[in-house]
Amino acid sequence: MKQLLKRAFVAAGLLGAVTAAQAGDRFITVASTTSTEASGLFEHIVPKFRDATGFDVRVVAVGTGQAFEIGRRGDADIVLVHDTTGEEEFVENGYGRERRDIMYNDFILVGPSEDPADLRNADGALDAFSRIAGAEHPFTSRGDDSGTNRAELRLWGEAGVDPGGQWYRELGSGMGETLNTAAGMDAYTYVDRATWIAFDNRQNLEIVYEGDPVMFNQYGSLPLNQERHPGLKHDMANKWHEWLLSDEGQAAIASYELRGEQLFFPNAE
Repeated sequence: MKQLLKRAFVAAGLLGAVTAAQAGDRFITVASTTSTEASGLFEHIVPKFRDATGFDVRVVAVGTGQAFEIGRRGDADIVLVHDTTGEEEFVENGYGRERRDIMYNDFILVGPSEDPADLRNADGALDAFSRIAGAEHPFTSRGDDSGTNRAELRLWGEAGVDPGGQWYRELGSGMGETLNTAAGMDAYTYVDRATWIAFDNRQNLEIVYEGDPVMFNQYGSLPLNQERHPGLKHDMANKWHEWLLSDEGQAAIASYELRGEQLFFPNAE
């Protein structure tokens, strides 16, 4: 009898340990951008997802290029970034199962209120970038292969400018640090609107150019390829993916406001 009771207690203990481990494992890791994290979006929508599904979300916030690399290694369960060209290549190369539009906002150019390069009178974004280069006024670039950095570099290229020299500062840092440097230097920089709205240390910086359609900023969700990384939490990751696409998820994104402004706009296909 004592031996049977002992076995029962051991079995109960093992079951409790397994249950606790399973409960602790009910989360997914999302590789995403600094803009979605620093803006406070995840802090707003993750509790709503958790209430709906019982699963939690842990975010690794890095530049888009780094998020792709994390996904390629299988060190996250799903990727949410903002570089449509790179996302399509990610899927074409077999790392992602699909990509879906989730939400959007736009990029803006911020700079010193005096606007020495006269960006406020620019005839489009390409003219604005050309004016910065022509004036050789300091410009801080993330220089980190993020989605913002990739978008910025595309616009320099389309403007026919090869940025360099003392006026162009590649920092290799996140958007918040890049904005802090721009504020300290009275420099121009290119930033997503959500991060700008959430940014407190503006000092003399203001929005000096906005509104060109080429500054559109689309975010996409990419579940990873199960055949390439079979050990990931694909079922839970797919629930997150589908929730973001659902009416509930889209409403959660739309409801996030800061300082009276909506930061992201849902546009699931």
